[in-house]
Amino acid sequence: MNSKNNNDIEKNSLLPGGGMGRGLALFPGSFDPFTKGHADLVERALQLFDQVVVAIGFNEHKPGWIPVQERVDALKALYANEPRVMVESYSCLTIDFAKQCGANAILRGIRSVTDYEYEMQLADVNKQLSGIETLLLFANPQYSSLSSSMVRELVHFGKDIQSFLPIGLHYSDKK
Repeated sequence: MNSKNNNDIEKNSLLPGGGMGRGLALFPGSFDPFTKGHADLVERALQLFDQVVVAIGFNEHKPGWIPVQERVDALKALYANEPRVMVESYSCLTIDFAKQCGANAILRGIRSVTDYEYEMQLADVNKQLSGIETLLLFANPQYSSLSSSMVRELVHFGKDIQSFLPIGLHYSDKK
């Protein structure tokens, strides 16, 4: 290969966006609460994309444990010094919000075979409806048992959850 071909390969990488930058990934979820596992996925996604939008989806019929605006504010504060991470909330279909944001891909994390099967079905439907690819990242082993529902269960029984949350992330009146 000559030098020109090597440069063409670098510019047209397999990463989203090819030679025009690496694009934007939408990382949707309820993040109720946002855990160290979620933060790990954001950091890893920043190695693959120029920007990541952490998109807090909400359903007015399911208010959640932590109010949506508090989740948004807490994550904006957490990523205040990382301009490549944006935090937004949305209540429409994820694929519609991904299009609004100009996302190249939807980012999802998987911890188990059960997660994989669910995420594969969702990715297939999203691709069919919108053409947007879904990138699945495997959870790092130290976070493979960590889930927001597990953290909420610990709080229910009066346990301190700070060791499961990213350093610097704080919610009002939550342990």
